Amino acid sequence: MTREEAISILEAAGLADDKTFPTLEATIACALHDTPFRDASTVRQLVEASSKRLRERVEKESPDEALTETMAGDFRLNGDLLNGETLQGTDIINVTQSRRGLSALLVIFYLEAARRAGLEAAAVDFPGHVLLRVETPEGPVALDPFSQGRLVLPSELTRRALHAGLTLHVADRLDLLMAPISDRQAVIRLQNIVFARAMQGQAYDLAERSALRRALLDPCDHRPWLDVAAARERQGILNGAMEAISRAREISDAVEASTAYSLHKIRLRLN
Repeated sequence: MTREEAISILEAAGLADDKTFPTLEATIACALHDTPFRDASTVRQLVEASSKRLRERVEKESPDEALTETMAGDFRLNGDLLNGETLQGTDIINVTQSRRGLSALLVIFYLEAARRAGLEAAAVDFPGHVLLRVETPEGPVALDPFSQGRLVLPSELTRRALHAGLTLHVADRLDLLMAPISDRQAVIRLQNIVFARAMQGQAYDLAERSALRRALLDPCDHRPWLDVAAARERQGILNGAMEAISRAREISDAVEASTAYSLHKIRLRLN
């Protein structure tokens, strides 16, 4: 797949509604947008094999136990403790090979397997960490894909939330802590991580691409275009930064005041 073909897939995903959002293909396209011409067939094979095994397990085990045993046990998907601060764990093709990744990426595998096996599951954008919400006969439970898919008890959710800086009033609300997000938001959450780490590592071309992917996946959100502009400005692509800011202004008048100053700064540098 070329970079242009990846962009076409992301554009189509951005126009899809949440019920038909192509989660797996969008995540693959994100990886190939960064590094094109790689073979993604192993990703699809892993998803198909894991969903088949999960269908077998759910006949004898609870949904959460079946997911944990399948994804972390049978297919060895787990958190990357050694390279947690790098971007290796955000690329679905790399993670398929290593079986180690960030929770924001691992949750995509869990979601795909669960849905294909007839289970009801959703990502949870927990503070600083992505969890998986699984519906069981006893009610929803939270699994941590980064920690071998283990069950996260309500008391631990509250403890983690307090540690992340949430107030006690919010940290005690399981309905808030376990609020599901759409698959689109889950894929965008992964790209947010890529953008933040790329900017921190001064890999501004990579940051630009990750922000562009977010813009394509959610064409109604102006904020990714502001990040595109920031990454382009760091690269000295000032005309491109101005163009990105103009795109943000077209989407939302609410950002007009904030973007006007940024536009003025870039014009001053151009002059």
